Parts: sequence; structure tokens; C-alpha cells
Amino acid sequence: MVKSMAEMMANGETPEVLFWVGCAGSFDQRAQKITKAFAQILTKTGVNFAILGKEEACTGDPARRAGNEFLFQMMAYNNIQILNGYEIKKIVTTCPHCFNTLKNEYPELGGNYEVMHHTTFLQQLIDEGKVVLKEGGSFKGKKITYHDSCYLGRGNDIYEAPRKVLEALDTELVEMKRCRTKGFCCGAGGAQMFKEEEKGTERINFDRSKEAIDTGAKIIASACPFCNTMLTDGVKNEEQEANVKVLDIAEIIADSLA
Repeated sequence: MVKSMAEMMANGETPEVLFWVGCAGSFDQRAQKITKAFAQILTKTGVNFAILGKEEACTGDPARRAGNEFLFQMMAYNNIQILNGYEIKKIVTTCPHCFNTLKNEYPELGGNYEVMHHTTFLQQLIDEGKVVLKEGGSFKGKKITYHDSCYLGRGNDIYEAPRKVLEALDTELVEMKRCRTKGFCCGAGGAQMFKEEEKGTERINFDRSKEAIDTGAKIIASACPFCNTMLTDGVKNEEQEANVKVLDIAEIIADSLA
């Protein structure tokens, strides 16, 4: 059972890490599966973790990207007050947007924490031998292509950790034409997730999804709930969509645990 920080503090316990679930991971039905998969991994590997539960609010990232700095700072100050009140030192999140905001933007407002994205944390667990993968799993021999999230890749220079996690599986990792530092956005960045494209422009997620499908991969691996939504929508636009799945790296690893 996942415990909240309030419950752990009441029992005199201190978690190793705080799992920041995020808005998508909390309320979006598709992203909830990613949250459950990562929580399953943490539990299975014996990581002592907690969540904020109802005390967790939006980091304010969408507000700042949309230009509402006042709303962002209100949200950030509220979260920082709660995090500092619990004396949180280490945070892990499955959302690159939350990761970027907590890691790079909260310090300017007094929120200083060690923040990790779940792909880096998973790589660490694999390197330490805590994640044991079964042989001959459902992904054995399948082609997987990985989509670089903008906030994870170009924003924070995290390219290798997600790939090393996937390479731990008995699969074939194939790269898209535009990857790593030359990766292409899924179409959700800069608050575009919440609006339609301007007239005369092609839907970015359709373009990116076609590029992923053209690699011949049967699995498109992502590490961001927004990317997952956009790529899933884009894949549905392609004729080959019935044979291609979009999965978060946490879901792939959770399904492959021994």
C-alpha cells in the first residue's frame, strides 16, 4: 500500500524518496497506468517511498508556459511550503515537465531538492541489481523506438538513461531519424497540449508518430505522459496503428519484472 507523507510522519517514518505523481499521473486515466506501473516497481524493489496525496498540487508549469507568472509563483510557493515542511530532500517524478520545474525553477523560490526523473532512477535501480528482469518476456525480440521528451532531452540533457533502461531488455532499440539533441517535439510543449494548431500547419504529433512507425518498431517508448498522449493520438492516424503500441518506460519495465 502506498503511504502519504502525512501518514509516514505520523508514524515517525522517513521515506527514502518522495514520488511526485503530477497532475497527469493523478487525473488522466492513461497516465494513471504509468503511475501504477512505477509504484509497482518501487514496491517490488523495496524502495521506501511516499506521496503527498491530496497535499500535492500542480507545479505551475502549464501556467508559466502559458505566460501566467503570477499563478505559477502562487502554486510554486504553496508546494515549496509543504515540501519544506516535511523536510523533503529527494524527489522522483514520471513527468519531465514536473521534473524540470522542481529541479530548475523551484530553487529560485526557495525549493532546493535532489530531483530525479524516473528513467534515471530506474537506470540506477538496474545498475544496483535491484530490478531483476525475467527472461523471455512479452517484449523479447521486439523492435522498440524511443521518443526524446523535449524537457528531458534538450531541456536537461538526459538522453542515455532511458536508452540504457531499454537496452537492459532483450529487445532491438531502433532510432528515429530525429533523435537525441536533434529530437522532434511530440506537439504538446509550450502549453500547445491545451490548444489547436494554427491554421495551415500540420499536426506535429501526426508527423512525429509517422516517423516512429517508419522505423518498423512495434513499441514506441516514451518517458512523459504528455508525449504518450500525443503519440497515441498520432498513431491512431496511421494505417499501421493496430500493430503499434505507445508505452511508458515504467510500464515496459513493470511488465518485465521477474
